[in-house]
Amino acid sequence: MTTTTFDAAAYKRTTRAQWEEAADAWDRWGPRIEEWLGAATEVMLDAAAVADGSAVLDVAAGAGGQTLAAARRVGPTGRVLATDVSPAILEHAARAARDAGLDQVETLEADGEDLSAVEAGAYDAVISRVGLIYFPDQQAALASMRRALRPGGRVSAVVYAAADLNGFFAIPVGIIRRIAQLPPPLPGQPGPFSLGAPGAAEAAFTAAGLKDVTVTRVPSPVRMASAAECVQFERESFGALHQMLANVGPAEREAAWEEIADALREFEGPEGFVGPCEMLVVSGVS
Repeated sequence: MTTTTFDAAAYKRTTRAQWEEAADAWDRWGPRIEEWLGAATEVMLDAAAVADGSAVLDVAAGAGGQTLAAARRVGPTGRVLATDVSPAILEHAARAARDAGLDQVETLEADGEDLSAVEAGAYDAVISRVGLIYFPDQQAALASMRRALRPGGRVSAVVYAAADLNGFFAIPVGIIRRIAQLPPPLPGQPGPFSLGAPGAAEAAFTAAGLKDVTVTRVPSPVRMASAAECVQFERESFGALHQMLANVGPAEREAAWEEIADALREFEGPEGFVGPCEMLVVSGVS
């Protein structure tokens, strides 16, 4: 089994490359993603107190589903800055905002661990949907988010709950990890469930100096026509899974996806595929 030391710089380069490659697919699956994450997004925006006239920073914005939701809340007198390490995926966010007539949205290529290009103390809220979990240095990311906030501003993030509550994703991760001979992530390393353990999200926000930290659980089942459609969704657009398969040969890669498809069929029923998923919305005040 592979036991190499975690290389944060290499991980970040690979992450950027994988999201550059997956950008079109993530955008293409946008309507399904909003069906899946829409409820958690609204809880996040509520917790961040995003309202008419707010200035909002969106970190690891991706194709911008939550960016647009924030922009609709802040209205024409507010503003939203969407940042991401992938310029390709930000192009989709910018286009979606233009198509929706949301002129208050701007985009900026930026590493979420280093938001020095973002004006300090200029934002009422910082949001991050399924992004913070993938930063190698989550404390650096949270410090950068705090720096961007005005006093009393709020940080709110959507993260996965524990792996055993997220079978639609945890099962593929486990299969790929075994086939790729990857060791389990060590505490503090990035990954989908890095903040899912009881108390982990609260501890991270508190360590970053945020106050009045709250965590809200949001059931977020992944609904598809079939397990095969869910596999297609994950195969096309989940950069984390592609990253894990980076050093696996074509034959083993295909075997992994076939095994994943077989395993996920347990979630098929009369209503189609309903993949277990629970999100946490973790929030704190600067």
